[in-house]
Amino acid sequence: MKFLFLIILGVFAFSTLVAQDFVIRNITVFDGDKVIENTSVQVENGIIVKIADNIKTDSEAIDGNGKFLMPALTNSHVHAFSALGLKEAARAGVLQVFDMHGMEKYQRQMQETFKDSTNYADFYFAGAAATAPGGHGTQFGFPSPTLTKVAEATAFIDERIDAGANYIKIIVEPWRETLSHYVVKELIEVAHRKNKMAVVHISKLDDAYQVLSNGADGLVHVWWDEPITNEEIEVLKSKNQFFIIPTLLTSHLALQTIRKSNPENNFMSNEEISSEVKKLYDAGIPLLVGTDPPNAQINYGTDLYKEMELFSKAGIPNIEVLKTATSNPSKYFGITDTGFIKEGFKANIILLDASPISEMKNINTINTVWKMGKPVKRN
Repeated sequence: MKFLFLIILGVFAFSTLVAQDFVIRNITVFDGDKVIENTSVQVENGIIVKIADNIKTDSEAIDGNGKFLMPALTNSHVHAFSALGLKEAARAGVLQVFDMHGMEKYQRQMQETFKDSTNYADFYFAGAAATAPGGHGTQFGFPSPTLTKVAEATAFIDERIDAGANYIKIIVEPWRETLSHYVVKELIEVAHRKNKMAVVHISKLDDAYQVLSNGADGLVHVWWDEPITNEEIEVLKSKNQFFIIPTLLTSHLALQTIRKSNPENNFMSNEEISSEVKKLYDAGIPLLVGTDPPNAQINYGTDLYKEMELFSKAGIPNIEVLKTATSNPSKYFGITDTGFIKEGFKANIILLDASPISEMKNINTINTVWKMGKPVKRN
């Protein structure tokens, strides 16, 4: 534990640069909702102050001709155990990450220490995920609180809130010991009474259907075992508003091993799992991209591009894929000043040399990343 904290302190460095005042001219902009052609974006003191065709200012001018400007990216499912992950994310233009289970003491320290640091992603966390003794989440070598009874739910949620959790994560994983749906339902209801969102780890469709029926705000994985019907989706939509973070890259990589070690069990193919995500998109279910690093040796930065490419290959329009990595995470996690290029929003933005609207692989062409109007170091 002390070693991890030393890593955090050892790599910490605030940027001493003053936020730049600049204008990017003649640029194609994806603002989080739509594409605006041949416009200009003005930044002052780290804030987007104007978006217009003709901006008169003495600030530094950047030529955006032939380039593409969009909000910085968000990874909606990570496990960050040191600031190194936040730095790796920022270098790739991922300036916001949502942690889904970890060591609460260090999570709060990372959030507070790196909140205003240019070269590190902003960090939000669930604290310790709710899980059963011996359940998923207890096998990673650090203490993880557990519960088994409905009566323990309120105390568990209160402890996470006291630890600074921004939202609550719950685990339903029948490959190990797992929580009953009675306990999960109570956890969701208590979280809501405490004004906290509750998201749930699942791997099976039946569990997904049950937790969403019980009011979960979102799923942090998509199921692996069988396809959902359009009728089931419509029933769920009638009961509850929810989003899904499918973690396709994680599913594809992890199942390579799981299928071999569990040949008697039924798992959908990678193509079938991707088809589930397209089915959810077609039904109007909000989607967010997340990659679950460091599981399956996934990194905190550029591997998010792979997730976005998988969404695109699944048949989701590229402009909608961009929303899953920008405006959707901010919207559904309640972050009100990032995720869009709009007046009054933070200048957390990325400049690309080619448009990902025409080809999603162009997300790899990042030219410059700004956090609060300051350029992020990328090497």
